[in-house]
Amino acid sequence: MSPNEILAILCIVSFFCMLAIGIPVALTLAVSGLVFGYLGFGATLFNLLPARIFGVTANYTLIAIPLFVFMGVMLEKSKIADDLMDVIGHLAGSVSGGMGVGIVLVGVLMGATTGIVGATIVTLGLITLPALMRRNYHLPTACGTICASGTLGQIIPPSTILILLSDILGQSVGTLFAAALIPGLLLSGIFCLYLLALGRLRPDLVPPVSLAERDLMSRAELTRKALRVGLPPVALVLAVLGSIIGGVAAPTEAASMGALGSILVVAIAGRFSFRVLREATMATTRITAGMMFILICAQVFALTFRGLNGEQLVHDMFKWIPGGINAEIWFMMLIIFILGFFIEWIEISYIVVPLFLPILQAADVNLVWIAIMVAVNLQTSFLTPPFGWALFYLRSVAPPEVPTGAIYKGVLPFIGMQFLALVLCFMYPDVALWLPRAIGW
Repeated sequence: MSPNEILAILCIVSFFCMLAIGIPVALTLAVSGLVFGYLGFGATLFNLLPARIFGVTANYTLIAIPLFVFMGVMLEKSKIADDLMDVIGHLAGSVSGGMGVGIVLVGVLMGATTGIVGATIVTLGLITLPALMRRNYHLPTACGTICASGTLGQIIPPSTILILLSDILGQSVGTLFAAALIPGLLLSGIFCLYLLALGRLRPDLVPPVSLAERDLMSRAELTRKALRVGLPPVALVLAVLGSIIGGVAAPTEAASMGALGSILVVAIAGRFSFRVLREATMATTRITAGMMFILICAQVFALTFRGLNGEQLVHDMFKWIPGGINAEIWFMMLIIFILGFFIEWIEISYIVVPLFLPILQAADVNLVWIAIMVAVNLQTSFLTPPFGWALFYLRSVAPPEVPTGAIYKGVLPFIGMQFLALVLCFMYPDVALWLPRAIGW
């Protein structure tokens, strides 16, 4: 083993050691990259970094990130989830498990409009968890449903995960959006089938809404409210995604129209003010700045690791794995899943995926298919303890009588269902690839 390869291994080891003692991920990436890069090839590293960082941050596609984030924050300010949950609760509440299905459907719509996991889970937790507790829902099931539904925005487009993966893998954003649509709906459907089956087998765990409560709103009033609440955000999503997938607009152009459209939706809901606009702008700035800082630090680590022949080291390691490219893909999925217990999806995307990319390209694997599998896998990182952010978000708004153990226990079946969706995407690649092919991408 060459001295550079030893330094590459030490670079990875130091990264995880610093991570284990609580140093923020972005700083661990930068420090380990700078230290071992300097040991490997001296000050030359610092001459290469500016061009590398500029090349990444000047990427035109990444402009879509703050625009989609702004769109999501503005729609979150409109409180559409409050009204949507009221409507869907009346529509689906007569069925055992219907309220759970309603939460999943609201999660799908909020995922397609806001795409912000924290906002979705906090909103659903505040609105639905006390109501489910009053109706004697099984507490772990209620918590698990809210957490899992809140993460659907990570796979249902427009999704920041897909935008970053398009940059890493060199694929069109529109292609990834089209490819993710059916897997996202498939995962949502699996959640709904689970809750309906639970309602059939154990109706005491997911009881229906009482008839007296459902009769509080007439059918005509329910229809009017459903149109008033559901039509604007659905129309916005269809316009944004339709223009991207249909090739009418580039992702950045569609995102800018989505940002403008979100302001109109909030205004139609009667909740627009300059205070809301200022809060949305500030939140967008914070979220985008955090993501870009991690992206920049990841470039330091990636440049060092590549310069120290780390990619060749990974390639040689794969020769030890029996089973060919399929086994190698599952090995990558295993590493992503395990890292999801400890670090966030942004870091995983910029650490793991570029390491495996040369191997996937050499095997002529369809990178769109790989991107969707990675996105489905990364979604589990929000649910897996001890650092699943969905668990923390729900814990922050859950009533004091909800034990933390109930939240952790409740997400376990949904992690299993996400693994099932991952297996289905692997066994049947057309789940992800049919729509892009059908529209000519």
